[in-house]
Amino acid sequence: MNLHALLQARADANAPVRAGLIGAGKFGSMFLSQVPSTPGLQVTVIADLSPERAKQSCRAVGWSEERIAATSFVEDGTGLCASDAVDVVIDSTGSPGAGVVHALAAIENGKHIVMVNVEADVLAGPALAARARKAGIVYSMAYGDQPALVSEMVDWGRAAGFTVQAAGKGTKYLPAYHQVTPDEVWTHYGLTPDAAKAAGMNSQMFNSFLDGTKSAIEMAAIANACGLAVPEAGLSFPPCGVDDLAHVLRPRAVGGQLEGEGMVEVISSLERDGRPVFRDLRWGVYVVLEAPNDYAAACFRQYGLPVDSTGRYAAMYKPFHLIGLELGISVLSAALRGEPTGHSRFFRGDAVAVAKRNLAVGDMLDGEGGYTVWGRLMPARASVATKALPIGLAHGVRITRPVKTGEVVTLNDVEPLADTPALQLRRETEAMA
Repeated sequence: MNLHALLQARADANAPVRAGLIGAGKFGSMFLSQVPSTPGLQVTVIADLSPERAKQSCRAVGWSEERIAATSFVEDGTGLCASDAVDVVIDSTGSPGAGVVHALAAIENGKHIVMVNVEADVLAGPALAARARKAGIVYSMAYGDQPALVSEMVDWGRAAGFTVQAAGKGTKYLPAYHQVTPDEVWTHYGLTPDAAKAAGMNSQMFNSFLDGTKSAIEMAAIANACGLAVPEAGLSFPPCGVDDLAHVLRPRAVGGQLEGEGMVEVISSLERDGRPVFRDLRWGVYVVLEAPNDYAAACFRQYGLPVDSTGRYAAMYKPFHLIGLELGISVLSAALRGEPTGHSRFFRGDAVAVAKRNLAVGDMLDGEGGYTVWGRLMPARASVATKALPIGLAHGVRITRPVKTGEVVTLNDVEPLADTPALQLRRETEAMA
């Protein structure tokens, strides 16, 4: 609760926090929109595959031509990581392989890194975070995105003396969504393909939100940051509104729907027949707390927390997340406090590739939100033991033996993976399971 005061001191001393942004897409643009109204924070370098497009993004969010002229626009993210004009690197590319390379470059150059790229974090975040700690720098989740917001709520609950029994987010979900391809995605968002194209919306990226992949990735990130457990069979997406969180998201042993204690789960804003859930949490995040004693349980009810029938379990939630508009909190926390807004400390959860259709020999996998696979949450120890193919490595990989619809794709089902930095850091991460 003192970030603004610390930042104001930097502004008064004319020593701003200097950030470098890699990837000026939607998340990055939302962050850029806040920079002019955050004295003491500067974005000195922006790296994007199209520097001209990045400049147009800056104009679109209200940057003055003077501010644009004072900013360096480059194509190379690794070069940005080496810049003397950057204190904190933000990776907002969405590419797992690129994210790992950028994180390694930031660590090598002694720069704090904020990993908007949850795909890279789930693929190799525990190993990257360990390397960053050894180098004395901050490796952080991105505040405003669900994993960091949930991690904050979990940390608050535990620090206040409660047991966190469940944590996660809401989303729009039906079982049939696992088979949706980019060709069909826009009808589920109430858009036409032409309208989506005019808005610059990427069909494969938005499909990863719908088909369950992004939920698996984000829950794995939360499990790895908070040490929470992962359901053995993956996410079940129970329909649930905010008034029923404490009832539904408690262990089965006490009448809930979780297979055990201290678990991640995603709730659906749709009933299984497609009807909307009453008071859904589609855009929000939640935690379910268990009181340590009868006195605390009584206080839950007395002070307005929604509780289950026993009064022992209570829910807290935030009905929204503002993604890039809140990202500055992570940048400032790293630079001014030397603290991450959540980071991978364990390897508890993994997001693995599952066949969307029958895959034949010679088929090429196309990764998150594509035509061939979707991402399922799996306990990390089970993923490693079965040689499941991480969804973050399921890009441009050829199938070498048939895989049926709904089956997990394994390393034995695909051609050997290229020996990239992403694969090397993945192996370090797997050793932590």
